[in-house]
Amino acid sequence: MTTTVEAVHAKQNAEELTASNLRVLTSDDTGDGFVRVRGARENNLRNVTVDVPRDAIVAFTGVSGSGKSSLAFGTIYAEAQRRFFESVAPYARRLIQQGHNPKVEQITGLPPAVALQQRRGTASSRSTVGTVTTLSNSLRMLFSRAGSYPEGAPPLDSDAFSPNTAAGACPECHGLGTAHTVSEASLVPDTSLSIRDGAIAAWPGAWQGKNLRDILTHLGYDVDVPWRQLPRKHRDWILFTEEQPVVEVTPQRDRVAKPYKGRFWSAKSYVMHTLLDSKSPAMREKVLRFMETGPCPRCGGTGLRPEALAVTFAGQTIAGLSTVPMTELAEIIRPTTVLATAATASRKQSSESNEVAVAITRDLLQRITVLLELGLGYLALGRATPTLSPGEMQRLRIATQLRSGLFGVIYVLDEPSAGLHPADAEPLLAVLDQLKASGNSVFVVEHNMDVVRRADWLVDVGPRAGEDGGHVLYSGPVQGLNAVAGSVTRPFLFPDGPAASKADAGAGGRAPREATGWLELGGISRHNLRNLDASFPLGVLTAVTGVSGSGKSTLVSGVLADVAGIPRQASEDSQQLPDEPGAHVEEDGVQGSLTHVSGLERIDRTVKVDQKPIGRTPRSNLATYTGLFDAVRREFADTDAARSRGFGPGRFSFNVAGGRCETCQGEGFVAVELLFLPGSYGPCPECSGSRYNPETLEVTYQGKNIAEVLGMTVNAAAGFLAGVPAAARSLQTLQEVGLGYLRLGQPATELSGGEAQRIKLATELQRARRGHTLYLLDEPTTGLHPADVELLMAQLNRLVDAGNTVIVVEHAMDVVAAADWVMDLGPAGGDAGGRIVAAGDPAVVARSRSSRTAPYLAAALQARSGGRD
Repeated sequence: MTTTVEAVHAKQNAEELTASNLRVLTSDDTGDGFVRVRGARENNLRNVTVDVPRDAIVAFTGVSGSGKSSLAFGTIYAEAQRRFFESVAPYARRLIQQGHNPKVEQITGLPPAVALQQRRGTASSRSTVGTVTTLSNSLRMLFSRAGSYPEGAPPLDSDAFSPNTAAGACPECHGLGTAHTVSEASLVPDTSLSIRDGAIAAWPGAWQGKNLRDILTHLGYDVDVPWRQLPRKHRDWILFTEEQPVVEVTPQRDRVAKPYKGRFWSAKSYVMHTLLDSKSPAMREKVLRFMETGPCPRCGGTGLRPEALAVTFAGQTIAGLSTVPMTELAEIIRPTTVLATAATASRKQSSESNEVAVAITRDLLQRITVLLELGLGYLALGRATPTLSPGEMQRLRIATQLRSGLFGVIYVLDEPSAGLHPADAEPLLAVLDQLKASGNSVFVVEHNMDVVRRADWLVDVGPRAGEDGGHVLYSGPVQGLNAVAGSVTRPFLFPDGPAASKADAGAGGRAPREATGWLELGGISRHNLRNLDASFPLGVLTAVTGVSGSGKSTLVSGVLADVAGIPRQASEDSQQLPDEPGAHVEEDGVQGSLTHVSGLERIDRTVKVDQKPIGRTPRSNLATYTGLFDAVRREFADTDAARSRGFGPGRFSFNVAGGRCETCQGEGFVAVELLFLPGSYGPCPECSGSRYNPETLEVTYQGKNIAEVLGMTVNAAAGFLAGVPAAARSLQTLQEVGLGYLRLGQPATELSGGEAQRIKLATELQRARRGHTLYLLDEPTTGLHPADVELLMAQLNRLVDAGNTVIVVEHAMDVVAAADWVMDLGPAGGDAGGRIVAAGDPAVVARSRSSRTAPYLAAALQARSGGRD
């Protein structure tokens, strides 16, 4: 294998490329054309030596876990970053979060590098599209310098127009725009009751509640009439007053009454006090039921002070301009950009048409235009980043880089096409070409074969994953991969090439399965879904498609997940939606609604398989998440050595005291603090990274201690633990979804989103088959090589064949073509989307004239049929 790989590599480097756009790539001068990597050993890379051209678009391909990201990000980008930090003063360097030093002998010809990786939006609701792109800064400056102020109002600094600064944040909600408060309706759910009968449900019970009623009686309030009959003034004081009068109360009891001093608390004061000061989780949980979350009444949900909201531009406040789609924002500011002549002709023009306004709006329009070209015009500047997909976030970063004016830089991108509809991928490719034309190099780790075909150069890593990968099979012009028989990428890149195996996504050309029933949702209103009716077939595989922002994730991961009973994955500020239809609160505080649901009785349970991490710390790993580690620890506890020492299963956990190494607390590494230098991490000197103390490691199972078992790959452990049924079942399903290369103890923080999703799927597959389960997956092919997609689709079809329902939000047309039913949303994104433009089996949707998905789906169906019409 190595000889063949080296021979192909040498042959391709020796070939003379005649195409004019690739002439620069043939230079052998280290300083003129190539980044030359020698002896890369990062992760599973096997002493890799490869030459990668600069000033070109280079695609890194290979199956998931093959080592392509280790080469592009872990080696090339990491070395560029290390060299940059070497130029920073030692004191300043220790204040910067730094990456690791890559394991590589030498890299030459390496320019500065910028990484744009796949990341979910930050968890902070204060981060928005405007803050990520810095467009909000320009908009604030526009209002500060060129806004129309009320007569007599002093000019405001730009900070006064930001909800994230002390100068601009609303004092009530601190700039968040949402308030958590109480209302009469939440405090008094039944107005027909009297106070004595418990009308104020938020008040405590038992003696405390009686005390408050006695105080009201002594203050002259009637506690025996129905609540609705009390005067408004009385009701408001009892519920909302901040006063806390202390009165002498003489309770009426059977025995001798004993007067006491009683302090009154309004219902609102009691709820707020309990939330802030109570040490009882049960008490806090109880009063939370009486809280309401919604737009802040003081700022109207804008998060800004009244002074800032009094300033306008083009008749709009800054809050208003932050909520309109960027396509509309561009049209609002466009007239100002053409007023340069008038602005210079007279010095008496209004502030909205002065030179400053013209300059700022021109810059804004240029930067917004880049986002429009990337298909993001449906987004508003105020859109919170936690609601964005990784693909949307990455395109926002790419657009920002386009305006940076950098040249001579290597941009390393992680799947730039991820989360993009095929129609949205075309403008992305144009942007990559612009980065290259500006004098930069573009290195993309990519699984989308359409993007790979457009590259100038291809580096294929493999042949397989983990220990079976780590070799560069080919480095050269894209077409040359067709001659590399050992490449797993080759048949997908050249489906009509010699001896190519057809890339079948799993349906095998069979007829679509028939639905066993229908799950119907009516009157859906959320985000851009407006009074939408949607019907999902049960017992089949359904693909929900549509361009970015058309409402796919809102429909499936939002509304459908909520009504099917999945706990919401939202912020602490949100409330869980009810399982029954009716009004409910969305994750961003906006009211949504659902008027009709039928078919839920046909579903026994619902499982959401997303790409969120399986754990937030290195203590969570594949073995602990799937549960197979419990079976392994029991096997160790059953050994003679363990029983003789009194070791139970808990002894073999690195998360609890007893068996773990106490020096590193079971983490396997320790932090090393260096004066005037950045801190670093190293293996624990006590346990050498094993995580366990010596006594625990003395116990072995079939010749291996517990640390050695955690160090095994899934493939190796499948043979070693074949006699442990519970572990063997988990390992088999992990292999079936293509994760045989992962180590059992691989920390959750080292897993990609695609790997995390497949681990969740494998965990579900290993359970007993019982059918009638609804599985919801949001873009399950993200981060997967086409060969891995085949494995994934085989498992999804297994779930359907077992009597379950699978619904996927998907952009990969091979997957959509293999579905039984397709629901296409659109026709565009944002306000121009949110409708079902086509629904039916793939062939029916492919013939739709109103669907932007149809032509791409038709091409995929034709490819699956071998080119037959």
